[in-house]
Amino acid sequence: MQIPKSIRENLRFLIIEVGSQVANLQTYFDTHSVTVAKRILDRSGYTNNLKTRIHSSCLSRIERDKNVRNAASLLRSTESVATDLVRIAELCRDCIQQVGYISNTNHLPSKLYVSLLGRISKGIRIIDLAIINSDTRLALKIGRIENKLDCAYRKLLKKYIRDLKQQKKKNTEDLVAALFVAHSLEQMGDVLLNISESIISANLGQPFSTDRYHSLQASVELLNGVDNDSDLVLETVAQTKSGSGISGVSTTDQEGVEQLAIFKDGQKRKVKEERQGVESWHEIFPGLAPKILSYHKQGQSASLLIEHLAGLTFEKILLHEPPKLLDQTLKQLQKTLKQVWNGTRTKKAVSADYMGQLQKRLADVYELHPEFVQSDMLICGATVQSFDTLLSRAQSYEKKLRAPFAVYIHGDFNVDNIIYDPLEKKINFIDLHRSSYMDYVQDISVFMVSNYRLRVVDPVIRRRIRELACSFYSFSAAYAKSKGDNNFDLRLALGLARSFATSTRFVVDKTLARAMWLRARYLLESVLLTDPKQMHKYRIPIKELFVG
Repeated sequence: MQIPKSIRENLRFLIIEVGSQVANLQTYFDTHSVTVAKRILDRSGYTNNLKTRIHSSCLSRIERDKNVRNAASLLRSTESVATDLVRIAELCRDCIQQVGYISNTNHLPSKLYVSLLGRISKGIRIIDLAIINSDTRLALKIGRIENKLDCAYRKLLKKYIRDLKQQKKKNTEDLVAALFVAHSLEQMGDVLLNISESIISANLGQPFSTDRYHSLQASVELLNGVDNDSDLVLETVAQTKSGSGISGVSTTDQEGVEQLAIFKDGQKRKVKEERQGVESWHEIFPGLAPKILSYHKQGQSASLLIEHLAGLTFEKILLHEPPKLLDQTLKQLQKTLKQVWNGTRTKKAVSADYMGQLQKRLADVYELHPEFVQSDMLICGATVQSFDTLLSRAQSYEKKLRAPFAVYIHGDFNVDNIIYDPLEKKINFIDLHRSSYMDYVQDISVFMVSNYRLRVVDPVIRRRIRELACSFYSFSAAYAKSKGDNNFDLRLALGLARSFATSTRFVVDKTLARAMWLRARYLLESVLLTDPKQMHKYRIPIKELFVG
């Protein structure tokens, strides 16, 4: 999609105007002409008017073209470019105002400033071409100017700090003002980098920094051996709560064969954990995790290119597919889990510390839902303990509970991290950075609650969720009984309480959040009423718990 003509014309006028302002600033540093300074200060209204026109046009077009692929991304990027161009004009005026505080212009390295402004002018001149041609290479060229300006600024900063220390209060005001001028020029480089990233984002159809783009480019080059992004197609898959981005990548190799992959990037530590998790699954239980096609590090960020897995997530099957496919998926999932549990089971007794996990996340829950904060109460002579008191008691109670064995678990067993391929009748796991040897009840409880917290009100789907929870509980309880796990239900109750309560920090809907919170409270109370000597008799009322 091309930018509409009216927006493109106003953007071109804005680019020309801002380029003119930068050129005028160059002339001013050459001549210190008051007339040129006044010309810069008097032009703020025009740039703001152009920006307002562009923003208004983009908003109306986004609404009109909301079903057009990548239309919103392109128009939002255009808005960002317009805003950033006006920011450069503002910085030009800031420079003039700061020079006005200088009594001796000998402290200004005018020749250096003229040179730096020349670089900025060059970057501004190619913005229009980069946008019209959707040219990512030109966009990267604009972004590289920031690094050159940053290097120049660091040298000036050291010089001015050194001079300030030696001046003994002479010319201090001049030096400080000159430093502010240098900082304004350095900020122009930051703005050009923003413009560069806006153009790249428009070209790829989703937000991209230059670092993220270089990671993607390096990953794709390793995949198909070609340094060419002209046929690269991206589609947003997800944005994780940790800030990582997940995109579907489609590219063509040297032989013209289309290749599909998943590109995941984010903090180096998180991505490294994901890589280690996938590799561990390949060693411990091959076939469940996707293959890693490439791994790339850059500064504090990293990226993975992962094999694209055919099939549907469990969430999509639950919400949108016929009951027959859901039953088939659930049976295959249970079969797979049984194989994993049997194949990785160790004799080491473990504790997942569900109440400790809940305690760590409680502050975030209260931040979103302050209405959950309570104190102990006395109602008609009966003591009603607060959630915090129940949690403290449950932590002491949990110390008596341990799983009789450990298995290798997923660690984040949500419905969108399970993929089923109906053709191959195969289950795959994704998002494996939390995998470890642990109590299998952790995965069971997370899976069950991740189904319940889906934001659907359709009674048919809610009934499917309840039936699914009952079926999955029956399967898990039968496995526990076969392995002599006598306190399975108690641990599951604490795991469910943990998942119900902590999940509310992601749920804004007060009705759903309250329903989950009350279920967590009920489970804690029911566990605490159980005599430790009668642990094996405790049973969770699953059907009632998952109603609604």
